[in-house]
Amino acid sequence: MSYYFITGTDTNVGKTFVTLGLMAAFQQRQLRVAPMKPIAAGTVTIDGHVMNEDVYQLLTVYGESIDAALVNPYCFHAAIAPHIAASLEQQEVDIDVVKGAFLQLAATHDVVLVEGAGGFLVPMNTTALLSALPITLNCEVILVVGMRLGCLNHALLTIEAIKSRGLTLAGWVANTVDAAMPFIVENIETLQRLIPAPCLGFVPRFEAAPSTPIKTTAAHIARYLQIETLLHSSI
Repeated sequence: MSYYFITGTDTNVGKTFVTLGLMAAFQQRQLRVAPMKPIAAGTVTIDGHVMNEDVYQLLTVYGESIDAALVNPYCFHAAIAPHIAASLEQQEVDIDVVKGAFLQLAATHDVVLVEGAGGFLVPMNTTALLSALPITLNCEVILVVGMRLGCLNHALLTIEAIKSRGLTLAGWVANTVDAAMPFIVENIETLQRLIPAPCLGFVPRFEAAPSTPIKTTAAHIARYLQIETLLHSSI
């Protein structure tokens, strides 16, 4: 069994985008992989249902019947920091609820991909940061580095926070946020030299047409990912 917590160097750096690709890559190897986004903030109406768009995409790529409450135990309407969004609805995230849902998914899947919200140190509730999740769930961490100006500092600070908590960094993905970023190759080479974990892929900027099926997008992303080092305990 393999459990991974997908975090990012910031918000809007492509955590869901990369998680979709990782799901497709594991599925292509005939492994049962479950997505999980324990805390989602921001909702839209899809097919008459109010839900988080990221969660909808994860469920679509999963492609089977599953209890959405296991994949996404907490969904808040406002697209803001989770603890603030929760307070607006007079709720607070209970990490034991998240753990219970995670254990149910882990019992029936080879791999569970747990996607964070925002960056690694975003507050989860009034007493804990999101970084408590991979510790509680015993997950290795995959870092999505948003390739744009400032990414070197953001990546190295995040990795320092991951390592200081005794967590294992299983790998990182360079995801192109700014296609016009100068010296992007040189920045990736610098990260490869400084990050003590394998680079799982360099994903170029990708703007899918509105009509493109989500599964097609996920398969496209998977082409740029090398997950061999993640398969050590999945089979």
